Amino acid sequence: MKTLIIVTMLSLLSGCTQSDWRTASRESAGLALDPATDTQASIEIYAADAFSWRGWFAVHTWLAIKPENAPTYTVYEVVSWALSKNSPALTEYETITPDRYWYGAKPEKILSIEGPRATELIPKVLIAVNYYPWAHEYTLFPGPNSNTFPAWVGLQVPELELTMPFRAIGSGYAH
Repeated sequence: MKTLIIVTMLSLLSGCTQSDWRTASRESAGLALDPATDTQASIEIYAADAFSWRGWFAVHTWLAIKPENAPTYTVYEVVSWALSKNSPALTEYETITPDRYWYGAKPEKILSIEGPRATELIPKVLIAVNYYPWAHEYTLFPGPNSNTFPAWVGLQVPELELTMPFRAIGSGYAH
């Protein structure tokens, strides 16, 4: 029995990002369209295991938008540490790699809309982003947190047909 407990604990620990957040991988996972070679519009939502022990239970999610012919994606995500810098928890930045590892955890696409349909939906998504009601708040549980944000956008733009992952703790806060 003792061996079983030790093996179980080691298995759990191996599934968790253990590296220092400063040195953890932030490289591209190779999931996103390259804006230098693919000019079509894109709306993508990614999920990756949350950092450290939180990854046993939860994912972190974020939204990336690339209008047609845009040279970069605009990534929107909610992070708690922005609040400590007197900035909104909802952050925005430009990048060619919206599919970066989340501090060592490989992301997966949970939504991908490309081409004319993305071009049609981007204005609606941007309106939802601009009206996100908890942009200056972050609470790990029950929310609002990083998972509340894409869930809320999905509720405002039902045409996205977004289904949040089961481990997206806080996504129900938006309902």
